[in-house]
Amino acid sequence: MARESKSESRPPGLDGGEVIRALNEIVRRAAASRASDVHLEPKSDRMRIRFRIDGVMAEQPPLPIAIAAPLVSRAKVLAKMDIAEKRQPQDGTFTIAVGSGKVSVRCSTFPTFDGEKVVLRLLMGGELLPLDHLGMGAGQAQQIRDMTRRTGGLMLVTGPTGSGKTSSLYAMLSELDTQRLNIVTLEDPIEVQLPDITQGQVHPKAGFTFASGLRAILRQDPDVILVGEMRDAETASIALQASLTGHLVLSTMHTNSAIATITRLIDIGLEPYVVANALIGIVAQRLVRVACPHCATPYALEGSVKEEVGFDLPPNSTLVRAVGCDACHRTGFKGRRGIFEVVDINDPLTRLIKRKADAHEYKEVLRQMQVPTLRRVGMRQALKGRTTASEVLRVT
Repeated sequence: MARESKSESRPPGLDGGEVIRALNEIVRRAAASRASDVHLEPKSDRMRIRFRIDGVMAEQPPLPIAIAAPLVSRAKVLAKMDIAEKRQPQDGTFTIAVGSGKVSVRCSTFPTFDGEKVVLRLLMGGELLPLDHLGMGAGQAQQIRDMTRRTGGLMLVTGPTGSGKTSSLYAMLSELDTQRLNIVTLEDPIEVQLPDITQGQVHPKAGFTFASGLRAILRQDPDVILVGEMRDAETASIALQASLTGHLVLSTMHTNSAIATITRLIDIGLEPYVVANALIGIVAQRLVRVACPHCATPYALEGSVKEEVGFDLPPNSTLVRAVGCDACHRTGFKGRRGIFEVVDINDPLTRLIKRKADAHEYKEVLRQMQVPTLRRVGMRQALKGRTTASEVLRVT
């Protein structure tokens, strides 16, 4: 843990130990609440604190404004930032003890009118879920296993930020034979350390980017390459070429659906025939909050909801409402699970990609392949009482 800096400014009467204990307690409470992020927001009269729990912001008791600046400085010291620089955003990482364990924290500052806002991303190291525990059906899991057993090709996991893409990639890696295969990853950052796998972390300030790192990996005799994210055309082009030369490449993109992923690859300048030959599968996903088992209230669906969800639900369907209780912090939800759209790129889809087909043509082929959309998969979970219809509509 970094030592207290003498240059940390504290109002008279405010003890340095009090600031340290305050930050430690905030992180401890956040970890206990299963929060992914902590937002420390200085206002004119208070230090506002919010946790992101199950993907949704939750207000916490504020702290006195007098502790705001010292608290920000404490976080910056731990993350090895320049505490004298208050006009530029900064970022860094640190580890903090919580109970008998430790939590890795990614820290980011942002100058605002009332002071510097700090966001702490809590990385709970070692939490690796197997493929069968992500929330997908047995058939979908088997599809993914079949894709990852191929000796070459590009497989993409897509969805918005915070939709669990990295967890899915790690779960896919856990299915591979790490003794017989040379598996190399390029991540930003490394969130879970995996035994028997070579993991690299990009460092843009040092010139170690996804593109340059991927070129270097190709000289490391890899069988499987995991690229944390395809952010630009250069990285995507190298990844596709690698997948065409006998490497299995796993990566992520920020797109909303499988169809949008195909069109995005072409829109950023990649040749359609290269995309068609390289792409072997797409997994689009979202995270839905799970209805709290202590307070969820069932109700019978009256009439059709086709106008709202886009399709009819079975007659006399029973859904649940999120009510809220002490066990779920009055949110009505406790935990999250994934919903998935798994698309195996077959010959009909390959032909559509090569001729840059319209979205409705892709939708028709997927319908013929009986690939359910994310919303349909989500509503199936709602009909089983695992989540609510409104939650499915919110994320899809």
